[in-house]
Amino acid sequence: MTEDLVSYKDCMSDLAPSHRVFLFLQGPHGPFFHRLGRMLRTAGATVWRVGFNAGDRAFWFHHNSYIPYQGPAEDWCDTFAALVADKGVSDIVLYGDTRPIHAKAVAHAKSLGLRVHVFEEGYMRPWWVTYERGGSNGNSRLMQMDMDHMKAALDGSDMEPPLPPGHWGDMRQHIFYGALYHWFVMFRNGQYRNFKPHRDLTVTREFILYVKRLLLMPYLALDRMIATARIRGGGFPYHMALLQLEHDSSFQNHSPFSTMTEFLEVVIDGFAKGAPAHHHLVFKAHPLEDGRVPLRRAIRDLAKAHGVTGRVHYLRGGKLAQLLSDCRSAVTVNSTAAQQVLWRGIPLKVFGDAVYSKPEFVSDQPLSEFFQNATRPDNAAYRIYRRYLLETSQLPGGFYSARGRRQLLRQVVDMMLSQDDPYDALASGTAAPRQQLRVVQQ
Repeated sequence: MTEDLVSYKDCMSDLAPSHRVFLFLQGPHGPFFHRLGRMLRTAGATVWRVGFNAGDRAFWFHHNSYIPYQGPAEDWCDTFAALVADKGVSDIVLYGDTRPIHAKAVAHAKSLGLRVHVFEEGYMRPWWVTYERGGSNGNSRLMQMDMDHMKAALDGSDMEPPLPPGHWGDMRQHIFYGALYHWFVMFRNGQYRNFKPHRDLTVTREFILYVKRLLLMPYLALDRMIATARIRGGGFPYHMALLQLEHDSSFQNHSPFSTMTEFLEVVIDGFAKGAPAHHHLVFKAHPLEDGRVPLRRAIRDLAKAHGVTGRVHYLRGGKLAQLLSDCRSAVTVNSTAAQQVLWRGIPLKVFGDAVYSKPEFVSDQPLSEFFQNATRPDNAAYRIYRRYLLETSQLPGGFYSARGRRQLLRQVVDMMLSQDDPYDALASGTAAPRQQLRVVQQ
């Protein structure tokens, strides 16, 4: 059995595109996975897609390659194993590696030596997406890499990486496709009666929140503008807490907290104990925060309980760059927004597992001490780290806008067909030239 497995892995390692068989699982909302599959077929590969609900089906337009999974969750492992054997699968493709159906598929695929292509939102978002092999976020290979490894891999590179833009790339399209996806699951899901969302909230509630978010965008923009003006015009030193979506996989699977309220309690307590009395604290919500967690009320109540009412502020999303310019420090669980903090050389405290949590540029001080007198990051080390990511796993483009998809597809298919993953390709000198993304700092 062991000899058969080794032989199978060896066969998978050097297949030409015409002998590659890609099995797609769940992807980002919208047509990106369909377009990606179409280009892989054009390159000569065989492509299949497993759909778990009507939302998956709605965005996959190649009917002959679509495989509906309508069975119960407990049968998925056996079905996946049978599909891999029956179709001769060499590669699986998925968005996010922690939802249960994906985690089970990844474990089985790795045991067979299949390539596992993982897409995620960009570690350097908004104008980049993440493409890795094997896992992302807390399961990424970056978690085990030190700065010496990255420096050595960059020895032969003279790339001048672009500046990070100060705004989210395709927010409206992201929200629109999310609402449309949940509409299909609500009203066209009759064939998928065993489907259960990987989040606790019902599909109906998810749909209502997406629609509410779309309708309230003008009001929320005005609310952000007023709150931002008050903070920037207040004349007080302030620290920032970068919030995440409580249901996000990074928060749920790679952090010590089970709820966002737990994080709020820890941060406000540390701020009350350590920050000078004239300092303020700004909680900035995730751009896609939809109100399922009553953050504003929780922050107000905790500030009152810790005696810092009037010094704690809540901001609904918006442009992070506007506030980072003047902040003293930042704390987060493991938000990717922390990359903008580090790029500006601002002290950062992290509580969860994050690909950027390196000792060279993330503080290990107790929180009260951090708020009192934070140590600054090694900015030179962070710039090396940032260059490394932009030459490996961070690809310019996006999942949700047509322009972003076109830009992403120009590069990612060749990377998926490569024998080496992005990190090994840079170290071995086989990495393709990078596209130079031109953006305007806002």
